[in-house]
Amino acid sequence: MNKYLVFSIAILLNLTIIFSAKAQIKLPAIVSSNMVLQRNTTVNIWGWAAPAEKITIKTSWIKNEMNVTANSDGSWKVAVITTDSKAPQTISLKSKTSNIVLENILFGEVWLCSGQSNMEMPVKGFNGQPTFGSAEAIMHANNPNLRLFTVGRNSSKTPLDNLEKNNGWTQATPETAANFSAVAYFFGKQLQEILEVPVGLIHTSWGGSSVQAWMSNEALSEFQKVDLEEVDVTVKPNVIPTVLFNAMIHPLMNYKIKGAIWYQGENNRAKPEDYKKLFPAMVKDWRSRWNIGDFPFYYTQIAPFNYGGNEVYEVSKNTAFMREAQLDCLELIPNSGIAITLDLGDATSIHPPKKKEVADRLLMNALNQTYGMKAIKYLSPRFESQEIKENGILLKFKNIELGLYAFDTLKDFEIAGEDKVFYPANAKIVDRKNILVSNEKVPNPVAVRYAWRNFVEASLFDNNLLPISSFRTDDWNDATHSKNK
Repeated sequence: MNKYLVFSIAILLNLTIIFSAKAQIKLPAIVSSNMVLQRNTTVNIWGWAAPAEKITIKTSWIKNEMNVTANSDGSWKVAVITTDSKAPQTISLKSKTSNIVLENILFGEVWLCSGQSNMEMPVKGFNGQPTFGSAEAIMHANNPNLRLFTVGRNSSKTPLDNLEKNNGWTQATPETAANFSAVAYFFGKQLQEILEVPVGLIHTSWGGSSVQAWMSNEALSEFQKVDLEEVDVTVKPNVIPTVLFNAMIHPLMNYKIKGAIWYQGENNRAKPEDYKKLFPAMVKDWRSRWNIGDFPFYYTQIAPFNYGGNEVYEVSKNTAFMREAQLDCLELIPNSGIAITLDLGDATSIHPPKKKEVADRLLMNALNQTYGMKAIKYLSPRFESQEIKENGILLKFKNIELGLYAFDTLKDFEIAGEDKVFYPANAKIVDRKNILVSNEKVPNPVAVRYAWRNFVEASLFDNNLLPISSFRTDDWNDATHSKNK
């Protein structure tokens, strides 16, 4: 056979293969067998095919089939109504060149779980850094009604339409749970058991990441210029603006979720005032892009840890300022909640092992605010006002129902006069709901601070044993400690 004819046939065959591949229906990674679709709502099924390709979609729970035609760029999307059925479902998608069947689909509650390493930390723990309760959790992890999806680490200069790295939807088993986010797993496992409905968890996080990396270009551009033209996004992408949003959040935004949980902040701890602007802007932007309203957003306050020194008062070095900023975000983010972790820190590990307790407090927010279980208390008391009294200061709190509680002597209270020099103070609970703080060396006090250090062990709780966050009654950024203890 003429070699030129052979060459021409080969080209034609290759073109045919390429054309056929393009004509095949392609689904996004997040839409697959074993997925959980948000129940009792309208969800999206979407993907790609050849331009003008006609696609027929049939579901096991809807009598009539649906037809959709791919756009000129090959994209297509159809809205599908879900129910509250607990039975496994199927979806079939057919075209001239494709016949796809998705199986073992459940309707339930879908939660996005994101942040940095304390969200990423798996049930089995990191090397030399355990997750308390992991062995028991892994032993009891078999649960066909709990589904897990982990987004693989990736970065991009521009928003991606699909996830390039992922492990697919899986059922919870000892093997899959061991490697899944501990905070997300404990949150979802208990939510599934309490509501008695399937739960789907989408985990997308990256250790050491900044909030800027999780923000879109449009949202972040309100605060800083974003120019990635000369940036190598494969080098420390977790701190490059927008690149994690582009690769690990944007591809998920057609997927209907119930809400989100978030554990991040350590990387931004040196600039708490900036965080108070960036974090609410990120949440607002995510909500706008998901286009499902102000979905619940529950986040975790960074836990105490000795960040290279405990006797520091500078804003950039004392993480109490960051804990304060995160607490203030409650007022800036509608439909939000916070898990206070002042009693869960570890002086020597930035990854505290009590991940179930973190999940519990996020879950308390969700059960009360999202699922209407009002008997479940989730709000820690918060400083409200002060009154100068008896050469001391009387502190008053809000969100108190059954009073304040201390296991032992109250610790880590400080008091200062107008010179802005803080002295260790005596503190006692008065009338079960107020705190009187004093020090004879400060006869004319004007301000009090509590737990205003990098690492502290909480001593003040409410009657539900929820810790009270670090707080201060002043707004000084130039205060100091007394050298005379």
